[in-house]
Amino acid sequence: MKAIVQDKYGQPEAVLALQDIAKPVIKDGEVLVRVRAASIHVGDLLVVTGVPYIARPAYGKAKDRVPGTDIAGTVEAVGAGVIDLKAGDEVFGWCTGAFAEYASAPADHLVPKPANLTFEQAAAVGVSASTALQLLREQGQIKPGQQVLINGASGGIGTFAVQIAKTFGAEVTGVCSTRNADLVRSIGADHVIDYTKDDFTHNEQRYDVIFDLVGNRSLTESRRALTPAGTLVLSGGGVSNGGSLLGPIGLILKGQALSRFVRHRLLVLSATPSRESLVALSELAESGKLTPVIDRTYPLDEVPEAIRYLETDHARAKVTITLM
Repeated sequence: MKAIVQDKYGQPEAVLALQDIAKPVIKDGEVLVRVRAASIHVGDLLVVTGVPYIARPAYGKAKDRVPGTDIAGTVEAVGAGVIDLKAGDEVFGWCTGAFAEYASAPADHLVPKPANLTFEQAAAVGVSASTALQLLREQGQIKPGQQVLINGASGGIGTFAVQIAKTFGAEVTGVCSTRNADLVRSIGADHVIDYTKDDFTHNEQRYDVIFDLVGNRSLTESRRALTPAGTLVLSGGGVSNGGSLLGPIGLILKGQALSRFVRHRLLVLSATPSRESLVALSELAESGKLTPVIDRTYPLDEVPEAIRYLETDHARAKVTITLM
């Protein structure tokens, strides 16, 4: 099969190459998927480039590794013990090695694809939407009527967060640039703050939950915009903050240290994709309450360009890879 292979850390165009490699061999409990689409998230960029450097032990060795996690496709074969899926089923979820014509994954990492989503839309769900769901539901604990602000509302996680927060009955404010204001409104935001013209940390509105996906405000500034018992969920920053020794980890460490001494709940992004999350997201998509937004789509051999586009920080919503 053809796959994007990474043999060392570095810039995408320098370390990623399209090669012919062997198909994955599935084990008991695993599924082989003919990949029809994949998507890229910030985590893929960080793993390819190996930043922040302090996180490389967690990433593991780059040699002979096919990057990518989020996929949608058709089941090619199933291993012994798999009873919920069969050859021919259309599925989506996450795996190791998504940027390839075939990928293997444990069966509980995949669920049936909603009929009303294209393969590209389904591939966009994966890690980004699961992260938004878990952070808002478990960590943010949002409730109907609460004021929720999403800093980075036009991004890959942000576009899902806006829609998911609305399903919980929150009044949602999205922070984005001028060019993305209409997009954020179109997916359900009640209010939009254009950060090129206004600063959410200096207006009179106070929020019950701030979901910070950008990391471009200090903890002091963000806390100023919270209600007295409000919750700040830190992602540690966006793509542009990942190039130093600590990168996004610096803001996370500060938040963890300060959380012991203040009334505000200061939480750190901690989300793990799960089958339960995928099922919940699938139900939201089927009901029309969640629609993945795709910025650009690239063919498999242009994965380096796709990742570079994400790295520029100008990508909005999701960037996907199509394999037909």
